[in-house]
Amino acid sequence: MIELGKMNRLKVVKEVDFGCYLDGGEEHGEILLPKCYVPKGCKVGDEIEVFLYLDHDERLVATTLTPLVQVGEFACLEVAWVNQYGAFLHWGLMKDLFCPFREQKERMVKGNRYVVYVKVDEESYRIMATAKVEKYLSPSRPPYKHGDEVDLLVWQKTDLGFKVIVDNRYMGMVYDKQLFRPLYKGDRLKGYIDHIRMDKKIDVTIQRTGRQQTLDFSSILLHYLQEHGGHCHLCDKSDAAEIAMVFKVSKKTFKKAVGDLYKQRLITIADNGITLTHPE
Repeated sequence: MIELGKMNRLKVVKEVDFGCYLDGGEEHGEILLPKCYVPKGCKVGDEIEVFLYLDHDERLVATTLTPLVQVGEFACLEVAWVNQYGAFLHWGLMKDLFCPFREQKERMVKGNRYVVYVKVDEESYRIMATAKVEKYLSPSRPPYKHGDEVDLLVWQKTDLGFKVIVDNRYMGMVYDKQLFRPLYKGDRLKGYIDHIRMDKKIDVTIQRTGRQQTLDFSSILLHYLQEHGGHCHLCDKSDAAEIAMVFKVSKKTFKKAVGDLYKQRLITIADNGITLTHPE
């Protein structure tokens, strides 16, 4: 089945001077893959991975380029230009992605970046972007449990922290009090489920929680000591802000990791910091 705005695996059925044609089935017929995108050595009968979109004349066309976002996905894209109908966004293809004014929450400005959802317009059959992303987040209860690893797209800043899109499907929140590194709109990173709220929204952290977080940071701290002459000037009495600045973790996590390494007799603790017992 052909899917507009997505990657498709199609068979080459004809070679011509200006490219080759791919089998689009009975509904779509032959689909042009322009010569500049035809893989070297490609021949009739080969199956290739292509992205399908509409060209400037609204004809179905293929490319071997992979766009920054496909239909059904969220992304943070930069505005390339604006006209009387809306904004056009960079998404990695020759033809920019259209976001009409009716799909904007605020008037988009050239050079600025916005989080959008990509869809096929039911009336025009055109691929377009919408900044009204809330409409396309799942209302169902997320299936996660505490500690599950997820993919995050940073959406927008609030008074409490950052709204994020979880696994391209759910709304989540990362709270300022749990941040030990800067976040910016459009960042993509791993996160960890902390709690599913009654309103089905998700509280997320960007560091592992509980025992696993301690184990992970213990390894990081040990490596730091090995790379810094076996010594770190910080200890469990150090200021939380300084610990966060150096290691991007809370003082609680730092102290637990120090305790772990001490119990393993890998470090000694003093007022001037911590030191490897057997520095290499």
